[in-house]
Amino acid sequence: MILVGLGSNLTTAQFRTSEDVLESAIKSLENNNIEILQRSPWYRSAPIPASDQPWFVNGVVSLRTQMGPKSLLQVLHEVEAEHGRVRGARNASRTLDLDLLAYGDRIIDEPGGLKLPHPRLAERAFVLQPLSLLAPSWRHPVSGRTPAEMLAGLPPGQVVERST
Repeated sequence: MILVGLGSNLTTAQFRTSEDVLESAIKSLENNNIEILQRSPWYRSAPIPASDQPWFVNGVVSLRTQMGPKSLLQVLHEVEAEHGRVRGARNASRTLDLDLLAYGDRIIDEPGGLKLPHPRLAERAFVLQPLSLLAPSWRHPVSGRTPAEMLAGLPPGQVVERST
Protein backbone atom coordinates (compact mmCIF):
# COMPACT_ATOMS: atom_id res chain seq x y z
CA MET A 1 0.00 0.00 0.00
CA ILE A 2 1.34 3.42 -0.98
CA LEU A 3 0.25 6.15 1.44
CA VAL A 4 0.53 9.91 1.06
CA GLY A 5 -0.31 12.51 3.69
CA LEU A 6 -1.77 15.84 2.55
CA GLY A 7 -1.80 19.07 4.51
CA SER A 8 -2.45 22.77 4.02
CA ASN A 9 -2.78 25.82 6.25
CA LEU A 10 -2.40 28.65 3.72
CA THR A 11 -4.68 29.64 0.88
CA THR A 12 -4.06 31.49 -2.37
CA ALA A 13 -6.04 33.72 -4.70
CA GLN A 14 -6.95 30.60 -6.67
CA PHE A 15 -7.83 28.42 -3.66
CA ARG A 16 -9.97 30.06 -1.00
CA THR A 17 -9.78 27.23 1.55
CA SER A 18 -7.22 24.62 2.50
CA GLU A 19 -9.77 21.98 1.52
CA ASP A 20 -9.81 23.51 -2.00
CA VAL A 21 -6.01 23.27 -2.12
CA LEU A 22 -6.11 19.61 -1.08
CA GLU A 23 -8.87 18.71 -3.56
CA SER A 24 -6.86 20.35 -6.34
CA ALA A 25 -3.74 18.45 -5.25
CA ILE A 26 -5.61 15.15 -5.56
CA LYS A 27 -6.67 16.09 -9.10
CA SER A 28 -3.06 16.99 -9.92
CA LEU A 29 -1.89 13.60 -8.67
CA GLU A 30 -4.47 11.90 -10.88
CA ASN A 31 -3.26 14.00 -13.82
CA ASN A 32 0.23 12.55 -13.20
CA ASN A 33 -0.88 8.93 -13.78
CA ILE A 34 -1.45 8.29 -10.09
CA GLU A 35 -4.60 6.37 -9.23
CA ILE A 36 -6.20 7.40 -5.94
CA LEU A 37 -7.61 4.22 -4.41
CA GLN A 38 -9.01 5.60 -1.15
CA ARG A 39 -9.05 8.88 0.69
CA SER A 40 -9.72 9.80 4.28
CA PRO A 41 -11.99 12.58 5.46
CA TRP A 42 -10.31 15.95 6.08
CA TYR A 43 -9.23 16.78 9.60
CA ARG A 44 -8.26 20.08 11.21
CA SER A 45 -5.19 20.10 13.42
CA ALA A 46 -3.20 22.58 15.44
CA PRO A 47 0.31 23.27 14.15
CA ILE A 48 3.19 21.23 15.56
CA PRO A 49 5.11 22.59 17.33
CA ALA A 50 2.46 24.89 18.79
CA SER A 51 2.54 28.35 17.22
CA ASP A 52 0.31 31.19 16.07
CA GLN A 53 0.09 29.71 12.55
CA PRO A 54 -3.36 28.93 11.14
CA TRP A 55 -4.61 25.41 11.82
CA PHE A 56 -3.91 22.79 9.18
CA VAL A 57 -6.33 20.69 7.18
CA ASN A 58 -4.96 17.16 6.75
CA GLY A 59 -5.86 13.85 5.20
CA VAL A 60 -4.36 10.66 3.81
CA VAL A 61 -4.77 8.90 0.48
CA SER A 62 -3.80 5.44 -0.68
CA LEU A 63 -2.73 5.21 -4.28
CA ARG A 64 -1.41 3.07 -7.09
CA THR A 65 1.32 4.10 -9.49
CA GLN A 66 3.97 2.54 -11.72
CA MET A 67 6.52 5.04 -10.36
CA GLY A 68 9.09 3.99 -7.83
CA PRO A 69 9.40 5.84 -4.51
CA LYS A 70 11.96 8.43 -5.69
CA SER A 71 10.01 9.30 -8.84
CA LEU A 72 6.79 9.53 -6.85
CA LEU A 73 8.44 11.83 -4.31
CA GLN A 74 9.61 14.06 -7.17
CA VAL A 75 6.04 14.28 -8.51
CA LEU A 76 4.77 15.13 -5.00
CA HIS A 77 7.27 18.00 -4.82
CA GLU A 78 6.22 19.22 -8.28
CA VAL A 79 2.54 19.21 -7.28
CA GLU A 80 3.44 21.15 -4.12
CA ALA A 81 5.23 23.77 -6.23
CA GLU A 82 2.26 24.00 -8.64
CA HIS A 83 0.14 24.89 -5.62
CA GLY A 84 2.40 27.67 -4.40
CA ARG A 85 4.53 25.72 -1.92
CA VAL A 86 7.72 27.55 -1.12
CA ARG A 87 10.19 25.48 0.85
CA GLY A 88 11.60 27.46 3.73
CA ALA A 89 11.85 26.92 7.45
CA ARG A 90 10.84 23.53 8.77
CA ASN A 91 7.29 23.44 10.23
CA ALA A 92 6.43 26.75 8.53
CA SER A 93 2.97 27.51 7.16
CA ARG A 94 2.41 26.16 3.66
CA THR A 95 -0.15 26.05 0.91
CA LEU A 96 0.46 22.35 0.37
CA ASP A 97 2.45 19.60 2.00
CA LEU A 98 2.53 16.14 0.43
CA ASP A 99 4.38 13.51 2.45
CA LEU A 100 5.20 10.06 1.14
CA LEU A 101 4.29 8.11 4.28
CA ALA A 102 4.82 4.55 3.12
CA TYR A 103 5.54 2.68 -0.08
CA GLY A 104 4.45 -0.88 0.54
CA ASP A 105 6.63 -2.41 3.20
CA ARG A 106 9.82 -0.78 1.93
CA ILE A 107 12.29 0.55 4.45
CA ILE A 108 14.61 3.19 2.99
CA ASP A 109 16.97 5.46 4.89
CA GLU A 110 19.15 7.44 2.50
CA PRO A 111 21.40 9.96 4.28
CA GLY A 112 19.98 13.40 3.42
CA GLY A 113 17.42 11.78 1.13
CA LEU A 114 14.39 9.54 0.98
CA LYS A 115 13.26 7.93 4.22
CA LEU A 116 10.49 5.32 4.28
CA PRO A 117 8.33 4.92 6.15
CA HIS A 118 8.12 8.64 6.89
CA PRO A 119 10.27 9.19 10.00
CA ARG A 120 7.62 11.19 11.94
CA LEU A 121 4.54 9.24 10.83
CA ALA A 122 4.18 7.51 14.22
CA GLU A 123 4.44 10.84 16.12
CA ARG A 124 1.68 12.79 14.36
CA ALA A 125 -1.97 12.48 15.31
CA PHE A 126 -2.92 14.46 12.20
CA VAL A 127 -1.56 11.55 10.12
CA LEU A 128 -2.59 8.66 12.36
CA GLN A 129 -6.21 9.74 12.87
CA PRO A 130 -7.12 9.78 9.15
CA LEU A 131 -4.89 6.76 8.50
CA SER A 132 -6.70 4.74 11.18
CA LEU A 133 -9.96 5.24 9.25
CA LEU A 134 -8.47 4.78 5.79
CA ALA A 135 -6.36 1.69 6.49
CA PRO A 136 -7.05 0.35 9.99
CA SER A 137 -5.24 -2.94 9.38
CA TRP A 138 -2.12 -1.37 7.83
CA ARG A 139 1.00 -2.03 9.89
CA HIS A 140 4.09 0.14 10.18
CA PRO A 141 6.89 -1.79 8.40
CA VAL A 142 9.35 -1.24 11.26
CA SER A 143 7.27 -1.34 14.46
CA GLY A 144 4.50 -3.61 13.21
CA ARG A 145 1.92 -1.39 14.93
CA THR A 146 -1.42 -0.35 13.43
CA PRO A 147 -2.38 3.32 13.10
CA ALA A 148 -4.77 2.99 16.09
CA GLU A 149 -2.01 1.46 18.23
CA MET A 150 0.39 4.27 17.33
CA LEU A 151 -2.32 6.88 17.93
CA ALA A 152 -3.11 5.42 21.36
CA GLY A 153 0.58 5.65 22.27
CA LEU A 154 0.90 9.38 21.60
CA PRO A 155 1.21 11.78 24.52
CA PRO A 156 -1.84 14.00 25.05
CA GLY A 157 -2.05 17.44 23.53
CA GLN A 158 -2.23 16.97 19.76
CA VAL A 159 -5.60 18.41 18.77
CA VAL A 160 -7.18 16.79 15.70
CA GLU A 161 -10.83 17.20 14.79
CA ARG A 162 -12.96 16.27 11.79
CA SER A 163 -13.25 19.15 9.30
CA THR A 164 -16.79 20.19 8.42
